[in-house]
Amino acid sequence: MAVGNENMEVAAAVPMDKGGEILKPRTDKREYRRIVLKNSLVVLLISDPETDKCAASMNVSVGSFSDPEGLDGLAHFLEHMLFYASEKYPEEDSYSKYIAEHGGSTNAYTSIEDTNYHFDINTDSFDEALDRFAQFFIKPLMSADATMREIKAVDSENQKNLLSDSWRMRQLQKHLSREDHPYHKFSTGNMDTLHVQPQAKGIDTRSELIKFYDKHYSANIMHLVVYGKENLDKTQCLVEGMFQEIRNTNRSVPRFPGQPCTPDHLQVLVKAVPIKQGHKLTVSWPITPSIHNYEEAPCMYLGHLIGHESEGSLFHALKNLGWATRLYAGEGDWTMEYAFFNVSIDLTDAGHEHMQDITGLLFRHIKLLQQSGVSQWIFDELSAICEAEFHYQAKIDPISYVVNISSNMTIYPTKHWLVGSSLPSKFNPAIVQKILNQLSPSNVRIFWKSNKFEGKTDKVEPWYNTAYSFENITESTIQEWVQSAPDVNLLLPIPNVFIPTDFSLKDVKDKESFPVLLRKTSFSRLWYKPDTKFFKPKAYVKIDFNCPLAVTSPDAAVLSNAFVWLLVDYLNEYAYYAQTAGLDYGLSLSDNGFELYLVGFNHKLRILLEAVMQKIAKFEVKPDRFSVVKETTIKAYQNYKFQQPYQQALSYCSMVLQDNTWPWTEELDALSQLEAEDLVSFVPLLLSRTFVECYIAGNVEKNEAESMVKHIEDVLFNDPKPISRPLFPSQFLTSRVVELGRGMKYFYHQEGSNPSDENSALVHYIQVHQDEFAMNSKLQLFCLIAKQATFHQLRTVEQLGYITSLSRSNYSGVYGVQFIIQSSVKGPGHIDSRVESLLKDLESKIYKISDEEFKRGIHSFTIKPICN
Repeated sequence: MAVGNENMEVAAAVPMDKGGEILKPRTDKREYRRIVLKNSLVVLLISDPETDKCAASMNVSVGSFSDPEGLDGLAHFLEHMLFYASEKYPEEDSYSKYIAEHGGSTNAYTSIEDTNYHFDINTDSFDEALDRFAQFFIKPLMSADATMREIKAVDSENQKNLLSDSWRMRQLQKHLSREDHPYHKFSTGNMDTLHVQPQAKGIDTRSELIKFYDKHYSANIMHLVVYGKENLDKTQCLVEGMFQEIRNTNRSVPRFPGQPCTPDHLQVLVKAVPIKQGHKLTVSWPITPSIHNYEEAPCMYLGHLIGHESEGSLFHALKNLGWATRLYAGEGDWTMEYAFFNVSIDLTDAGHEHMQDITGLLFRHIKLLQQSGVSQWIFDELSAICEAEFHYQAKIDPISYVVNISSNMTIYPTKHWLVGSSLPSKFNPAIVQKILNQLSPSNVRIFWKSNKFEGKTDKVEPWYNTAYSFENITESTIQEWVQSAPDVNLLLPIPNVFIPTDFSLKDVKDKESFPVLLRKTSFSRLWYKPDTKFFKPKAYVKIDFNCPLAVTSPDAAVLSNAFVWLLVDYLNEYAYYAQTAGLDYGLSLSDNGFELYLVGFNHKLRILLEAVMQKIAKFEVKPDRFSVVKETTIKAYQNYKFQQPYQQALSYCSMVLQDNTWPWTEELDALSQLEAEDLVSFVPLLLSRTFVECYIAGNVEKNEAESMVKHIEDVLFNDPKPISRPLFPSQFLTSRVVELGRGMKYFYHQEGSNPSDENSALVHYIQVHQDEFAMNSKLQLFCLIAKQATFHQLRTVEQLGYITSLSRSNYSGVYGVQFIIQSSVKGPGHIDSRVESLLKDLESKIYKISDEEFKRGIHSFTIKPICN
């Protein structure tokens, strides 16, 4: 459960929608039907005979903007409380228990104007799960004894966010707005807002909760999506019988007119102190919400151009100057009434010293766009890319799908429920120009965060205690920055050669169900799996470069990492075109070297693969780029100590168990001593002995797959002076894991690295077995039995912490179970004793399990594995 990401928040419903045809992808075989129940609940039914999971999502058009005065977080708290019990199913937590025991998952989120509840489950258990879900909105039991426990859960959820820079900066932006606008509010809630303050005023939170539910939860402002395996008629009958009991009080969707920012909140420069090391500049403008013109897509068009990373782009100029490592542009927080367009730039140390120049170059780039006019060919390219992505999209899991659609239903007409704003189709230069004109110096808010501002601020944001300062800046000041900025050649992007035009499917004669070993040499091995199920013009290529020297020491690990980072850095201007055209790639370290993946439309995939291999073959160390990568990586290591405690605990657990895993402190120390010359010497050694493991799947013929691997071999091995030679037989080593002594218990204590973080964490790991089918099945069954019991006992009943989970672990083929608990109320020693007690209870439960429960568990995880 969570408060929604406010960059994804939605708005009040569109005018009356009478239904009609639903636009769906050409390759989508599912059936859709819009119905309206007699209580005015709007429902979308989806039939997918091929699915192994059913799902449902209910979107209620009320969120944190509707929190009563003096009860910040009440909408979010209500979201938590509805999970407890209902009049029809009064056993506490029985909904979540039923879902978990039948192979499913549940969740919910609260955003500013919506609350969304959702679940998925095995297909044969869907009917009862749906009925339990319906009771959320018919007769929930918000019991008095559960109230304080769930307030503590909300408080724990807020505690984990207090040291998150993204949460802190978002709240600071909200804080610097009109106090009488709900945008200004604190939306999560905590112990103070939901208990201490109301109690001091004689307000009963539970009574207010029930009033809030009765006032706002009306069928006519809800939208339901039901994703089933049965035909639409059967699903419709099911839904009508279960959901028409939801009462309809003919509520209007809450509206919040007006702009969050007055002139007092514009033309401002805000300097803020973050938790993590680094510098970031966010330039923000209030604009007309593009949702009113979503088919014209003005913000998508402008975000595409301002955020482009090709040669001649703003980011390319800042990167060459050594001032920036990342740039994002696009519409941020929005409703039907207001929106913000943001440009966020991650700065280097040098970039921090040139903030005025960077801001000047940004406004110069905006002026270039204004002078160039809105280009038909650029819009057409965007439209072609979006159309290809929509019509050939891969199926996502049903639970994600229903959540996306139910939130869309509150905004778009029926025709566009599936596509939303993702398919620009109407070229209208005037609408784009209108937004572009709003990106002006007179309308700007600049947020600049850096640790260098520590001790130089005079204000504190009240909810997250973010230190900041505030000053006004004039239009003339920004114009001076524009004039004094460096003279760089800013250009519009060129036509994108990576846009696919061939969507034909290969004629695959061999219908292999599993990957086959297609080719093997002393240099490489190729595993191949043609697409015999999805029938999309896409492919997936993964290439694992086994380089034994890659991670043999902290020095080797950081040098290998620098090599990978620089490869991505050098490829960026070229590969960015591929990424915008639906062909993604990535390079990263692996357990025994580094790996490359390419995924997306297969039409131009070979071109990108060859470009990557060329960069590997001709790799050189550019000292200026090495310095930037080194600086960025050092900050990343320094920020490890600001990770959530449970993340740090997992990292330590991995380090204890896995071979060739080094403490971040040692890698940081190694990196601090290294220079560009060290990398120059290291890379030839890294690549000198290599074995290439390849996996190619999708819309690719055998000869194409073999040709790709042959090309890789030619680049690395078949030159008169080859870059690489085959591995020696003794170098084919598998990753090793420490074997824990049977019956032994090992306790590792590590002080938290961030003194400001009040949370502590425990990872209780139990090593079980090496990869073996029968044992894997038994472990999965244990997870099925224990997962919900763990959550219920340790989080719901004992309230140890918001982050509480049990999961199956896999360290290089060695399986185990790990309990993860993060708490601000109890220390790891106490938590560990509670886990031990829980294990005894679970042992007793397993011995007493009935044949019926056992068979039900077997059935659940044979349909789909439960514990990941």
